[in-house]
Order: sequence, then structure tokens, then C-alpha cells
Amino acid sequence: MAPVKVQKICCIGAGYVGGPTCAVIALKCPHIQVTIVDLNQARIDAWNSADFKLPIYEPGLEEVVRQARGRNLFFSTDVDKGIREADLIFVSVNTPTKKAGVGAGSSADLTYVESATRRIAAVATSSKIVVEKSTVPCRTAESMRTILEANSKPGTRFDILSNPEFLAEGTAINDLFAPDRVLIGSLQTQEGKDACASLAEVYANWVPRERILTVGLWSSELTKLAANAMLAQRISSINALSALCEATGANVDEVAHAIGYDSRIGPKFLRASVGFGGSCFQKDILNLVYLSESLHLPQVAAYWRQVVEMNEYQKSRFSKTVVDTLFNTITGKRIAVLGFAFKADTGDTRESAAISLIRDFVTERAYVTIYDPKVEEAQIWLDLSEALPSVPLETIKKHVTLAPSALDACKQTEAIVIATEWKEFKEIDWQTVYSQMSKPAFVFDGRLILDVEKLKQIGFTVKVIGRGDRL
Repeated sequence: MAPVKVQKICCIGAGYVGGPTCAVIALKCPHIQVTIVDLNQARIDAWNSADFKLPIYEPGLEEVVRQARGRNLFFSTDVDKGIREADLIFVSVNTPTKKAGVGAGSSADLTYVESATRRIAAVATSSKIVVEKSTVPCRTAESMRTILEANSKPGTRFDILSNPEFLAEGTAINDLFAPDRVLIGSLQTQEGKDACASLAEVYANWVPRERILTVGLWSSELTKLAANAMLAQRISSINALSALCEATGANVDEVAHAIGYDSRIGPKFLRASVGFGGSCFQKDILNLVYLSESLHLPQVAAYWRQVVEMNEYQKSRFSKTVVDTLFNTITGKRIAVLGFAFKADTGDTRESAAISLIRDFVTERAYVTIYDPKVEEAQIWLDLSEALPSVPLETIKKHVTLAPSALDACKQTEAIVIATEWKEFKEIDWQTVYSQMSKPAFVFDGRLILDVEKLKQIGFTVKVIGRGDRL
């Protein structure tokens, strides 16, 4: 059977992965109709908004949607219609870490994946290529295939592909325009290879053929987890070294710069910080841990778990540095936290280090003022409520204030904490900030972005991740 020529694509899930990915596919493939469906009416309304106030912030995304929406890119809550009409369906739904039951705290919750799969089986009246786009544990495709085959109508067949995303938030559109690689996994049957060729043909509209890698289904699923685990491991490695640097008087920036010159190591992901966040790194490593444990590989599980434990240690170590430096107590003191997103150029707060820091400060009964240029206020309150489940929101709001600007956040405070590397924080008028703060005035740079010597000349006491005080 020859590969199917894809003319209509449906993406189930209009979030951080499905939205940008399929918007770019629509832009680059004007001959293919792309419909992104989601049951969340408010989210779809935002994607369809006349003023293009999209539900997620990503540099370049608005321009892509402006060009393609209404031409061959559509957003809808009519999931069934999208499924029925499509030749190829991306399943791009949320797969959070389980909070209860077997595997709680490490395995992925596949409720939404299973629900989407069952819906496809119930609604489809013709054969479909179903593409697993969500980050999932190894061999999830097997479960999807079992569900689809057990519920399929006569004359319909389903071919399952794995097509993991490797996007970095903040650069997702560039990553989609010029990916390092597009990975497509399929069963190594003729039907599986034909389905793989159909999806490869879609990407080949703008991605060079040599960057489209086709592998086995299980290799594809494991590669996604492995790639994120390796990246997170580099961050935890340099963060572990940052603690050594502080103890010895070394400078972690200099150490990272020097080892990054080794062509075998390279310079990327060697920037020490208060810790990694985001929806993928921790979730994917814990997934790998759970997979290793369930396959009776405890040493492998312990190895990868340590990457997450080092990340937690880095956050708590930074909180402790703030308390220790402020004369061993922050009770009743005012602290400005600049940045709430897990990294710059995104509004995403999932697993953000800022949440852990603020939780620790509030627990110590400090007063915290937060400023972030992109994160919605409602999201901040939601995240802090989840981080402090035993504390009523009204009580949290007595200790936490949201500010409209960085300068406002810093007024009348005793300490400033840089939690996100937003460019604007480098350009703050620090002289004005200093004049409005209690003295001594402290700055804690958790992202290595500030000009330390300049701040010291103004009069600040500055503490930087990975930089010791010894001469």
C-alpha cells in the first residue's frame, strides 16, 4: 500500500506543543488543512481572538497565526468533526506526573492520552494515521494501538506513529522553522513505514530530508525522555559544581566557560542557576526513573533520580543563602522576587524555581513582592496556592504582593532576588532602586545576569550563584 497523501490534519490539544507545532505546519504547508481542537472553550476563544491575544506567549507565534488562521489553520471545540475529517491526527494532550495511585510522584498520568485515543476510535469512520505527540512513557503507543484496534469500526485501520517534540520554550518557533532533527518512530512493518513516509512528506515541505530521522516506535519514545534527561543532567552537573565554587572561592562562570571549550563537551546548558523548571525536564526524568524501577533496574533509577534531587537541593540551598545572609532571619522582612516564569521569553510557570523560593520565604514569614513581565496574576496565585496547600489564599495574599514593574517591586525592600533571566532586569536603574531600599541592601542573583562590580560600587551587597567570597 502506498503512503497516504495527507490533506487534512487534526491536532487534539491546543496547548504549548500542539498550538505552535500545528500553526507552523499550517504556515509551511498551505495545501494542507490544519484544525486544532480542544474541549477548553476559553482556550479556543483565545486562539480565535480578533486581537490575537493568544493563550500562550511565545516569540514569533502571533505572526505565524496571523498569516495562517482562517486560510488553512482553524481552531475549534468540535473534536469529533476534526477527527472524522482528518487523514492524520496528532495527540498532543497534557501528560502530567501522577499525584495519586501506583507510580504517584514519578509516572506519567495518561488519562488524557487514553481519553483522546478512545474518542478517535469511537468517532473515526475511515482509516487514520494517529501520531503520539505528547511526552509519554516508553511503549504508550502499544496501549494506544490496543485501544484503537479493539474499538475500530469495520473497514477502518489505525497506524500509530511517535513524533516527539524537542522544542525549547522561548525559542519554539525558531526550533520549528529550523529543527536540529524531526524524529518519527513507527512499527517496522510495511504499513508502519508507509505511515511514517506520509508524515515525513509533511515535514519535508520545509525540513531538509537529512534532518528527518525515522526509527522504531520504542526508540522514538525513549529518545524524547533520554534527550531531556541528558540536558537536565548537564544543568544539575554545573549546579553541583556551583556549590563547590562558592565553598572554594572559584567562579562557576569561569569554570563553565573553560570546560565548554572542550569540543567533546561544548558550551550549551552549562549555565549555573537557581535550578531548572518547565513542563518537561523533571517530568521526563521521573518518567525515566519509574520506567527503570518497573523494569527492575534500581541502579539506573537511582542515577537519574539524583539529577532531580540535585535540582531541589540547588533551590533550597539558594533559599538558605538568602536567610543566612539576611542575618539568619527573614521574618517580617521585605523581599522582591524578580521573575516568576521558569525561564525568560515565556509565560510558563510550571516547576518554576521562583515558586519554591517564594514558598520558602512565605514559610519563614517574610513579605514578598513579585514582578514578572509575562505571567498572568491569576497564574501566580494558583501556583502559590498549590505550593502552600495548607495556607488559605487570603493568608498568602497578606504576605505576597504583585507589582506592575521591577522598580515598584523593589521599593522599600531589604533584598532583591533574581529568579528569571528576563533581559529587562539587566537594564534596571539600580541607582534608583538602591536609593529606595532599606540598608544594607542585598541582591541575590540566581541567574548570573547582573554586573556585580557595578552593583557593589553603588553600595549593594551582592550574592551570586557559584561565586565564593574568598579571594
